[in-house]
Amino acid sequence: MALHPQARAALERAAGEQPVHSDGYDVQAAREQARAEAAAAPREEVAEALDLDADGVRCRLLRPHGAAPGVVVHLHGGGFVFHDIDVHDAVARSLANRVGVSVLNVDYRRPPEHRFPAAPDDVDTVLRWLDVHADELGVAGPAYVHGDSAGGNLALVAALRNPGRFRAVVLTYPFLDPRAEGESYRTAADGFDPGEAAWYWQQYAAGPADLDHPDLAPLRSDRLHTLPPTLVVTAEHDPLRDEGERLAAVLAEEGVTVVGIRFLGQLHGFWRHHDVFDAAEPLTRTIAGFLRSHHP
Repeated sequence: MALHPQARAALERAAGEQPVHSDGYDVQAAREQARAEAAAAPREEVAEALDLDADGVRCRLLRPHGAAPGVVVHLHGGGFVFHDIDVHDAVARSLANRVGVSVLNVDYRRPPEHRFPAAPDDVDTVLRWLDVHADELGVAGPAYVHGDSAGGNLALVAALRNPGRFRAVVLTYPFLDPRAEGESYRTAADGFDPGEAAWYWQQYAAGPADLDHPDLAPLRSDRLHTLPPTLVVTAEHDPLRDEGERLAAVLAEEGVTVVGIRFLGQLHGFWRHHDVFDAAEPLTRTIAGFLRSHHP
């Protein structure tokens, strides 16, 4: 399918932006701009939004009205380098309201200041902290994990590092393959070129050997068979499409309960922009429905 008109318009608006991998790119300024734009965007009301310190990792718990027991751990995207729980506050609120379960939005450390394995280690810290504090927070019960893009990588790694911890996993256009072996890097790189993807991996990895580590490149893991039911979402016009769909195929062969969905006509990153892409809300409801279907 050709690009959706909304995707074409988004590409046109972004045409003049400086690539992240160009000389002199200001990471801090880009972070601040994303936070300012997010602060100005509308967001849904929830019953409670509680900022927390999970043994040194900043988190925000978003509790919907009438929350069912349990918690969804949300790991934000942004190429490992960008975004935080403020930038992802609106989508995390929407997710909480659609799932009907509290969402814990995790502010893991980011490169280049904090390289691998800082981010997955922070997620493990949060999970250990939850073991101690779930009752007092009112989120005791089944746990789930969701991540988009780089957050999808971290969500997958969290499930692999902690087998049996989650009842279900959802990966929204996950960023999985530092070798960029998928054909979609050459045929579907609309608005997200291979040079940009390579730059993100270079920021994240502490050294070349990390690019083959299964906690950074989880497609290389020998523990994929341990995953709980998993939903993998891809976008048609996204260089990451093939690695996500390769993961879904591998999981099926390993006997994991897996569902793979491709959103036609869409770009990488569309889920976070409900005000731009009509497909974002149906995706949120798809994620919520999958998670609810695995709620006891």
